[in-house]
Amino acid sequence: MGNDNEKPALERQIEENLRRVYQQNMQEDVPDRFKELLAKLKARDSQFSEQDNGK
Repeated sequence: MGNDNEKPALERQIEENLRRVYQQNMQEDVPDRFKELLAKLKARDSQFSEQDNGK
């Protein structure tokens, strides 16, 4: 990417805002409901793996 001084002020402001929003989202916790769904899928996957290994 080129020098930041070469970019128009509006473009720099947009980039800064996008970075800020991205960082805020990365710092948010995963909702409990989503964690529960992931745990169920993992348990189900383990169950199917055990059944396949038992054949």
